[in-house]
Amino acid sequence: MAKPLAFLGIGLFFGTGLGFLVAATSGAQLEGHDHDHGAAVHDHAAHDHGGAHATLTEAGTPAPVLRLTLHPDGAQSRNLHIEVENFTFDPEGVNGPVIPGRGHAHLYLNGIKIARAYGPWMQLDALPVGTHELRVTLNANDHTQLAAGGVPIEATIAVVIE
Repeated sequence: MAKPLAFLGIGLFFGTGLGFLVAATSGAQLEGHDHDHGAAVHDHAAHDHGGAHATLTEAGTPAPVLRLTLHPDGAQSRNLHIEVENFTFDPEGVNGPVIPGRGHAHLYLNGIKIARAYGPWMQLDALPVGTHELRVTLNANDHTQLAAGGVPIEATIAVVIE
């Protein structure tokens, strides 16, 4: 009786491994599990879990203006130009006090925070095939999102990777 149980265990072990191998190479996913959210650029430490990030700070006048432009940089990469008016990127001031008109940007890909930008250019590398929503917010040095008249200062652009 020991041999049949041993063979059963060996069969289950190798069968399971073979099943995972086939699933991984075919791109199969379990229902309800979204693993295609930019794993190459996904940073768990950068998640927006509320706190200061959920708070709005009035930007003052004149209010900053934000525009986004994408430039191809390879098959699955894009260079993002974050064009701003009435705003200065302030990498030295990060985590410091709010200074009107100064700060940085937060980048969200499909609703997940992927990076901070301390200047007007960012490379988005190794994006998965498909259409993605990129949202950029302007943030004060204390990471609160800037707003004008209670409206968050942010811009959204579609990123299409074929």
